[in-house]
Amino acid sequence: MSVLKLEPKSTAIVVIDLQKGIAARMGTAAQPIVANAARLLAAARAVGAQPVLVHVGGSPDGADRLHPPTDTPAFSGTFPPDWMDLIPDLDRQPSDVVVLKRQWGAFYGTDLDLQLRRRARTAIVLCGIATEIGVESTARDAYERGYELVFASDAVAGMSPEAHANSLERIFPRMGRVRTTDEIIAALKS
Repeated sequence: MSVLKLEPKSTAIVVIDLQKGIAARMGTAAQPIVANAARLLAAARAVGAQPVLVHVGGSPDGADRLHPPTDTPAFSGTFPPDWMDLIPDLDRQPSDVVVLKRQWGAFYGTDLDLQLRRRARTAIVLCGIATEIGVESTARDAYERGYELVFASDAVAGMSPEAHANSLERIFPRMGRVRTTDEIIAALKS
């Protein structure tokens, strides 16, 4: 395993879908993920790395989101009014970049790539929910765009243990480096 070193001025911490509606679906399993993401964001702000808060949502009628026929719908039922709201624990700051996405991945149909490139951010630390959906989709797009990727292994959670493990053990190591929150924070400070 290579030693991780991150230059804060070229690094972004991209937090995927830590919003009230998705965290509520995860129940207590979301608590350590939110806590570690909040730690990453605080460390990033302290050293000049760029926090990026991504949430998924859209219009009340859902017409701006995908609706292809699937065997397993992504979500069913109605969404509460605060479903898209970012979790307060993330401590959103005016200098944070906030991205609203309408698909799984945070690059498609958003200005995320533009925001990162204008800020000269070439490394992305990814965390959030769900490992195998929003995080992995964003990672694949970032990898194809040439970003250096680091995955916070203890700041992601999946919809099932098997899917989560598959992403962490088989997919992410082929696109970047998988490290703990503590290792990432240490790499930002070194």
